[in-house]
Amino acid sequence: MLTIHSIDKGVVIDHIKVGGAMDIYHHLGLDKLDCSVAIIMNARSEKLGKKDIIKIEDRIDLDLDVLGYMDANATVNIIEDGVITHKLKLSLPDTLVDVIKCKNPRCITSIERGISHIFNLRDGRHKIYRCAYCEQEHK
Repeated sequence: MLTIHSIDKGVVIDHIKVGGAMDIYHHLGLDKLDCSVAIIMNARSEKLGKKDIIKIEDRIDLDLDVLGYMDANATVNIIEDGVITHKLKLSLPDTLVDVIKCKNPRCITSIERGISHIFNLRDGRHKIYRCAYCEQEHK
């Protein structure tokens, strides 16, 4: 049996869709942290059947927009003295800045350097965003 110990201070990203933990790990740059990070994949869950979990043994600032875009059903638990002090529910962000890139070769973001890639949510049900400059859809 696998035993995962609790953490005293840090962040737990819970209820991640199965297989999503590694993408979140890389997109949030967790590989660059100087603290312990545990990734638990295919953990049993009463609600979801199976889920992934990421435990970070330090209090860090997470980009909740990136996390909400990657898995809006995940939850973020803030741990202090071994106890959950805050539980954050995520949602799809209305605007994404430099999270996804426009694929339109004629978009100004493809031509000019240094311009932020800005996308606005057009359809939350289907997770469709559109480029703020050229209206290119991103699913």
